[in-house]
Amino acid sequence: MTADKIKLAFVVNDVATEQDNYSTIRLARRAVARGHEVALIGLGDFIYDWEEGICAMAILSKISEFDDDTDYLAHLQNTGMDRTRIALSDWDILMLRSDPAEELVARSWAPSSSLLFAQLASLQRTIVLNDPRHLTDAVNKTYFQGFPASVRPKTMITREPKEVRRFLDAHGGKGVIKPLQGSGGQGVFLLDKKNRQNLNQITEAVIRDGYAIVQEYLPAAADGDLRIITLNGRPLKVDDTYASLRRFSQTEDHRSNISAGGGYEMMAPDENALAIAEIVGPKLIDNGMYLTGLDIVGDKMIELNVDTPGGISFMEDLSGVNFSGAIIDDLERKIRLQRQYGGTLTNRQLAVI
Repeated sequence: MTADKIKLAFVVNDVATEQDNYSTIRLARRAVARGHEVALIGLGDFIYDWEEGICAMAILSKISEFDDDTDYLAHLQNTGMDRTRIALSDWDILMLRSDPAEELVARSWAPSSSLLFAQLASLQRTIVLNDPRHLTDAVNKTYFQGFPASVRPKTMITREPKEVRRFLDAHGGKGVIKPLQGSGGQGVFLLDKKNRQNLNQITEAVIRDGYAIVQEYLPAAADGDLRIITLNGRPLKVDDTYASLRRFSQTEDHRSNISAGGGYEMMAPDENALAIAEIVGPKLIDNGMYLTGLDIVGDKMIELNVDTPGGISFMEDLSGVNFSGAIIDDLERKIRLQRQYGGTLTNRQLAVI
């Protein structure tokens, strides 16, 4: 079925700080190439208008053909590009693709404000993804504890150094500590006998801006982790290939995040990973989590990215599979369903249907 042209807006931290390997840029370029109208909106670019509702100052592409993501991003970041005032009620889909971790210091107000604007936008005809009401809770790692214990490593959340020490003593003296909100590999420390004497300093550095989450060390983490992209609560798969990437450390640094310098390769999920995806799926669906990234080590999910799950461009470049095209296909399908049902489906239903 041929798709009608749709209007698709992406919320990012700031268009000026986007990078050409971001999944958002790949998705936006694919949509533009199909003839869809695409807008990029920064966290500080929203407007509440007394007559038009939620509006924004956005960057819109002036052409549709680009050689690659680098070419497309250069077009968006060109100093000659003017921002255009848009009313979101005129737009079909608003995809929330900002990273709250980048705003913790300079603009702590930005992520929460944008979510409130997004909630208001979802009251109109615009489909907002992921569902902004549940995303307000899901951006904090405490949300992670709402999944069955069988898929989670043993965990403590605290701001008390003594409690961190007690957790380590109960788990063989080894664990991982990181900020409760955000990270992207930043502020993540492996705790063991080698740095036990620095435990207080490490803990103080992590809790400086809030709570710390401490997790048991999983030996399988030495081989890296698996990032699985889910769509509508299920692993994204195109033909016979899963959107699944193994990430691993290339140095003595234990972090495997690509943003922290880790290596990566395509790897199909094993039975453990698929079982975890099946277990967490119902909650993702119930909460309207359209597009997520599950980070899996062995038989445990160590993290869930609901804000700006990345890796899609890397997966496509390694495999030659058009995962972003499959996502755009799905967005077009949602708009058709919304129109066929005459606006009777809720935003949460449309997010994962």
